[in-house]
Amino acid sequence: MNNDTVATPSPADLRERLVEDLISDGVIATDSIAEAFRAVPRHVFAPDASLEEAYARDIVVVKRNEYGTPISTVSAPEIQAGQLEQAQITPGMRVLEIGSGGYNAALIAELVGAQGHVTTVDIDPDVTDRARSFLNEAGYDRVNVLLADAEGGVPEHAPYDRIIVTVGAWDIPPAWTEQLAKDGRLVVPLRMRGVTRSLALEREGDHLVSRSAHVCGFVKMQGAGAHDERLWLLRGEQVGLRFDDGTLQEPSLLDGVLSTEPAAAWSGVLVGRTEPFATLPLWLATTLPGFCGLAVDTSQGQPGLAVEEGGRWFPYAMVDGDSFAYLSTRPAEPGTVEFGAHAYGPRAREVAAVLAEQVRRWDRDHRSGPEPDITVWPISAPLDHLPEGAVISKKHRHITISWPSP
Repeated sequence: MNNDTVATPSPADLRERLVEDLISDGVIATDSIAEAFRAVPRHVFAPDASLEEAYARDIVVVKRNEYGTPISTVSAPEIQAGQLEQAQITPGMRVLEIGSGGYNAALIAELVGAQGHVTTVDIDPDVTDRARSFLNEAGYDRVNVLLADAEGGVPEHAPYDRIIVTVGAWDIPPAWTEQLAKDGRLVVPLRMRGVTRSLALEREGDHLVSRSAHVCGFVKMQGAGAHDERLWLLRGEQVGLRFDDGTLQEPSLLDGVLSTEPAAAWSGVLVGRTEPFATLPLWLATTLPGFCGLAVDTSQGQPGLAVEEGGRWFPYAMVDGDSFAYLSTRPAEPGTVEFGAHAYGPRAREVAAVLAEQVRRWDRDHRSGPEPDITVWPISAPLDHLPEGAVISKKHRHITISWPSP
């Protein structure tokens, strides 16, 4: 009889395994961040999850709204580590975290040390109550947990050497920069025409400059800083177009568009099936007229959108008057797919060709190159004062996105 049993990994073992994986993948590059991840018991902040779930490289949902959409999570470890790497926190700093949960604040507390100061704020009392309880249980009672709408920041503990935003922001309110120390850094996941990047922003004169930009995903900001996308439905509630900045000027032109014959255009650009193409969505968002998101609800079955056999569609689209196109792929050489576009409307072929041409330009000029330069300006800044490139104007800021010359 075999009495051998497999020992259940301890939380410390699971933390070590997680840290080693993140280091191996290049997500963690700083020793102090690795030590913070080793020190903070992530499972304490996710009591409804199993140990394996708490230390998996995935989000842990803490709270959902009435529609089942997550509105508070423990973010995926690589997202948290990536933001902490961007923030470059050192001992003794004063740090504000916008969007609480407790775990990330504990990591920050490890980084600033006993002489530092950490404040975490959230608009939801359930979230702050849980965060306060979890932080106390894990031994981080020195972290300030505040209930407030972070649109106004937290002036009583300002200025901050670092402000880290852990919810998806559509804009950057003045309070965040007003409460940032002169040489401080703001790390914020900013939505730009529906494409989100975690930006590490620093002051240069009268504006902010991004020092790094990481692909990320966060639950959306609530309260005064919330921004709802405009959704235009094309087929019942199953297919629609989402505009995060801007909107359809004449939505009636698209009435019945999905009843027309679809057209396709192919770019000749191949990518591996598992190959990342992070710069492509941002390139399309800054170059395509009428860029928007394609929203598809598959809970009631497939929506009937055109796609090649073995291919797929992506949630990036463009509208030009009475026609629209969306990014798609079809199988190509073994292990690869070809990017292209499917389109509907009276000018479907023309609009599909426009999207496919932008994919070719991305492949030729930016696929292997650096991310664009991103700057953030006060909304009062004259447009002719801004750098060349795409300009996205929001309530408080102009965002400029300038691609390097090929």
